[in-house]
Amino acid sequence: MAKSSDSAVLAELRKIDTPTITNVVATYPKNPLCLGIYNPWTENWYTDTSIRCIYPEFGAVVGYAVTCVYGLPDPNYAGRLSFMDVVDALDAMKKPTILVLQQKWPPAIMAKAGLAGEIMTTTMMAVGCVGLLSNGPSRDVDAIRRMKFQMLLGGVTAGHGEMAVQAVNVPVSVGGMDVAPGEIVHMDENGAVKFPADKASQVLANARAMLDDEAHRLTALRKATTAAEVRAASAGTAYTPKKK
Repeated sequence: MAKSSDSAVLAELRKIDTPTITNVVATYPKNPLCLGIYNPWTENWYTDTSIRCIYPEFGAVVGYAVTCVYGLPDPNYAGRLSFMDVVDALDAMKKPTILVLQQKWPPAIMAKAGLAGEIMTTTMMAVGCVGLLSNGPSRDVDAIRRMKFQMLLGGVTAGHGEMAVQAVNVPVSVGGMDVAPGEIVHMDENGAVKFPADKASQVLANARAMLDDEAHRLTALRKATTAAEVRAASAGTAYTPKKK
């Protein structure tokens, strides 16, 4: 189980939007509040436009990543793994968790595999999972809405055929983001971002500071009526760098 202090940090991170988290993690490397954990353009640390949030009204969720890979049954690997191995991995990880599920299907069925339905989601929630991030579709979104379980997916579809777990807790790539087990995933209607778990407290502190700074700038910008006032309110940002 996560320490109470860890749980408190994650609970506070959930109050912050995902773009602010990305700003602190890597987006603005010249900003003193940016941790510069990744090169923002060359590393795969946040999701692209292939992923959409199914329940934007739920707001942000955050948790420790548990990963798995699904695909067609392989006769050379039959019976090695099952969904219960995924459940065991969720149960063993610090809480809360987010399942990052990479779907590997032939192109002809990639958009038709409605993977995580009501029963699968209910099972995941029983062991502390609060959200699903997947590059493919899921289904039963009406029932899952009532469960308040966040999903960021490649889409929604009604059915699927036979499927199998190919790997559990391995590095995966979903929606342009590479995720390793145990990393923190933060996601909302803007997409998802990941960062190392040992940076969570620092991400929270810097995100709060950045939001406070932005609030002051926004107040000034909303009062501005001239370009000079806009320039003064924006000084020292990526939009208007400070003069040397």
